[in-house]
Amino acid sequence: MNGSTTATIPRRSFGETMRPDVWWIQPLLVFLGLSTFIVYSTWAAFQGAHYFFGNYVSPFYSPELFGASPHSWFGPKPSWWPGWLIFSPALLILWAPGGFRLTCYYYRGAYYKAFWADPPACTVGEPRKTYLGERSFPLIMQNVHRYFLYLALIFILILSYDVWKALWFDHRFGIGVGTIVLAINVVLLSGYTFGCHSLRHLIGGFRDQLARSTSSFQTYRCVTCLNQRHMLWAWLSLFWVGFTDLYVRLCSMGIWHDFRII
Repeated sequence: MNGSTTATIPRRSFGETMRPDVWWIQPLLVFLGLSTFIVYSTWAAFQGAHYFFGNYVSPFYSPELFGASPHSWFGPKPSWWPGWLIFSPALLILWAPGGFRLTCYYYRGAYYKAFWADPPACTVGEPRKTYLGERSFPLIMQNVHRYFLYLALIFILILSYDVWKALWFDHRFGIGVGTIVLAINVVLLSGYTFGCHSLRHLIGGFRDQLARSTSSFQTYRCVTCLNQRHMLWAWLSLFWVGFTDLYVRLCSMGIWHDFRII
């Protein structure tokens, strides 16, 4: 054929689509779910109280670098903390797990749609005409996700140690409902963290042929198995880490009673 033809794809206006399904339900549920967690976790982080109960400590406050509880690593509030600024042990550490989730590959796609309508859903018109990608500020900062992964792995170890502490009541072995709540939290956070796209790339990214290394190949397959359910792990761990804080908080306030199983 001689000559050339140019095809023009019409641009949809905001919300315009040919989809017959109720496409807006998923972004709406994501918006409500993430908004609820953000509001609760922010409120809980600024409380600075009722975050521990005996040998239990809320994951929002662990590790407690400075604080008034027996779980504090370096003693009470430091003297260098500005007097005009609200002090809470959670404010010193929540930026790390928060940054890990904020830059997570799954959560990016979820809150881009739910909060920024970028786009609201597949084949649905969005409210902007240009797309700059993640090459300019502020989205370029999403590239630090792999570094937040390293911190998240350390937090898994710390929270696992919290479960160990939750097994001892007055220097005697025991299991309470809170022990199980803390343990489930570590399992779900581990499933989410060890299924991370960056960890999968880190494990498999240094070899052209994984089959030549049995250990690397098996580890890669393990991470891939978790990665296939990354969305499920992300939501379950998000809900449970909030519930764990709520459980410890209500026990500390005397509203809930921690039942001792053993």
